[in-house]
Amino acid sequence: MSIKIIGAGFPRTGTNTLRESLELLGFSKTYHMKNLLVHPENLRYWLTLKETGTTDWDALYDGYEATVDFPCYPWYKEHMKQYPDAKVILSTRPFEKWYESYSSTIWQAHNPPEAQKAEMDKKVAADPHLQTVMTVMAFARQTINEEHFQGKFLDKDFMEKVFNDHNEEVKKYVPADKLLVFDAREGWEPLCEFLDVKVPDEPLPHTNKKEDFATMVGQLMQGHLV
Repeated sequence: MSIKIIGAGFPRTGTNTLRESLELLGFSKTYHMKNLLVHPENLRYWLTLKETGTTDWDALYDGYEATVDFPCYPWYKEHMKQYPDAKVILSTRPFEKWYESYSSTIWQAHNPPEAQKAEMDKKVAADPHLQTVMTVMAFARQTINEEHFQGKFLDKDFMEKVFNDHNEEVKKYVPADKLLVFDAREGWEPLCEFLDVKVPDEPLPHTNKKEDFATMVGQLMQGHLV
């Protein structure tokens, strides 16, 4: 099975909504950060991709037809090289909404209060599975916050430039006939037209709201895909 859709958008740009939407449209399995958290043993494929520019794609994406969110987005160009016939979806949303959402979810998860961090450290020390999950979290924090965001997430003006620059780079790099810039508020129509599939009768799912984030992460860290 080959990847048919590559997601190039930042986390918290409606990527989980996009994941569930693609699966409803028949793209049998769509890879997302959730899948890596549930199967942290697969981090080795992403580390190899980061180090070499390629990986064991067949093993990584066994059974998958699409990939969105992190860890795909930093390597969307490498994905395009591996899957030249795939289409690319750049999920996006207004910067202010994105910044608020990322700050209250992923940023907080990567930078917990000291008391919460100490409690988590105790749990991790006693649970080998959590230790592997935390290695995935460290990989995400290093790749996104320290490298892509240059450790400057709290500089809002800087982050607005990073956000916009990434979107513009994707638009310039991906051929126009293979790219959809997608805001989930637009509903099914642009997505279904781009993928040449029928619009479902049910509404576009809107999932992974920031209010549910902490509960969701807890379930994922215990190995439950949600």
